[in-house]
Amino acid sequence: MRSVRFLTGITTSGTPHLGNYVGSIRPSVRASLTPGVESYYFLADYHALIKIDDPARIQRSTLEIAASWLAAGLDPEKVTFYRQSDIPEIPELTWLLTCVTGKGVLNRAHAYKAAVDKNLATEQDPDMDVNAGLFMYPVLMGADILMFNAHKVPVGRDQIQHIEMARDMAHSFNHRYGEHFVPPQAVVEESVATLPGLDGRKMSKSYDNTIPLFASREQLKKLISGIVTDSRAPGEPKEPEGSALFQIYQAFASEAETQTLRQDYANGIAWADAKQRLFERIDLEIAPMRETYHSLMNDPHRVEAILQAGATKARKISTPFTARLRHAVGLRSLVSSEVAVAKVAKATTASFKQYREKDGKFYFKLVNSSGNVLLQSRGFESPKVAGQSIATLLQLGLGALEALGSQLEPLEADCQETVAAALAGMAREDK
Repeated sequence: MRSVRFLTGITTSGTPHLGNYVGSIRPSVRASLTPGVESYYFLADYHALIKIDDPARIQRSTLEIAASWLAAGLDPEKVTFYRQSDIPEIPELTWLLTCVTGKGVLNRAHAYKAAVDKNLATEQDPDMDVNAGLFMYPVLMGADILMFNAHKVPVGRDQIQHIEMARDMAHSFNHRYGEHFVPPQAVVEESVATLPGLDGRKMSKSYDNTIPLFASREQLKKLISGIVTDSRAPGEPKEPEGSALFQIYQAFASEAETQTLRQDYANGIAWADAKQRLFERIDLEIAPMRETYHSLMNDPHRVEAILQAGATKARKISTPFTARLRHAVGLRSLVSSEVAVAKVAKATTASFKQYREKDGKFYFKLVNSSGNVLLQSRGFESPKVAGQSIATLLQLGLGALEALGSQLEPLEADCQETVAAALAGMAREDK
């Protein structure tokens, strides 16, 4: 059984904050410890270029986020941990996906629409200050995900649309060129999908309302004391719903602790006491990681070595996969094309033979005009399923081999072109 692939990234546009931690870093580290999970974590520095034009900030943020993940318990020996820009196949895949993605789909992306609506509200040109990077952001994100055929992608609720777009890209490419991509699924931890910031809005670097993940105890306490609350006095009942304090506390506390605070809200806890409790609960979880974080921040050579090793591991997948995609879309050597054309002419008389063996199972084989077996199936329980597999091979050609891998005997590498040519010739004859 194939393991489930889990992938997540953080844009290197600023210092990681509590929202990044509860929404991405913590759940992804936990997932990396789950049996049967293959985990991919990346620093999205290409994405940072869309809105950050300060090179030093991007470099600093890359170090901070890498150190945060490692301090939180990410084990680079057990996962694939890399910097996006160290994988040159990702921008190449972005272009391949661009060519199968409708502009109308990108017109509906939330970030692009928000920028356009803002301009229209002030009677400006709709695309004023909107760069092509912002418009193409969903395609680059799709390439991040589909390059490693991730099954699960943890995101905030505001990012679900991008996962749906990645699914559309996968389906569109697969429809044109055969089954190459796994349509991903978004994973949202409902209770902490979007963490509020100091002003009650979503915690975001864009709003400058964040609480840095590894702020000192003194800074953490000061920031929490500045979280916006209403004017209800001590003793007056307070509502947990809509309270930024309560939502942040809930993201760190156990169910029992959360229920206790809920009751204390009803009993009229003072805001100062609620803030003190939040501070203590956050610090209880974060404090053990601070020393590791600062050690890594003071040793960038160590972090760089870890990222380079991760890139090497990632490219063992991305390099051959991109070669396969290039072949699928027709970016091929002219010499190999001539060989394939010659073999097509020779293989058009190939045919499938279906039969039943003494074990009661149904089999098929692909044979050429000389009777040589080019492809052999394993046993099927019914002739209908065997026939469906033949139909899949005729429809998708060599692209079906991965999907049908468990149902076919292994195909020698030097036979693949011959089989591909035979299937292509049979498909043309059927038409």
